[in-house]
Amino acid sequence: MEACRGGTISSLSLESLVKLQAETDSYSVELCETIRDQMSAVLALAVVLVVVVVVVVIVEVCVVVVVVVLVVVLVVVVVVEVVVLVVVVVIVVVVVVAAVVVVVAAVVVVVAVLNSNSFS
Repeated sequence: MEACRGGTISSLSLESLVKLQAETDSYSVELCETIRDQMSAVLALAVVLVVVVVVVVIVEVCVVVVVVVLVVVLVVVVVVEVVVLVVVVVIVVVVVVAAVVVVVAAVVVVVAVLNSNSFS
């Protein structure tokens, strides 16, 4: 910037203008390199973000699959419990009916024995 001391552009020499142009070109090259580096960093960050999003989506799909499997297992367990409950109720009913039959048979036997004793 020494060339600007004269106060006007006309006082700049050709050598100063060439020097100023070289500095400007140097700054332009540095600016382009900085922009390129920043664009590379942004691109790398974008790739990382895409990978993270893909991993998150895969994890979410796995979680959904696990939840669906757990729901199916729960439904199967509930169905098995209902079947076991029905079997237990049937067994209880059979036992009660058998007990009633035994009691009725005992009453019939007792009545028959009492009747046979009363005729003798």
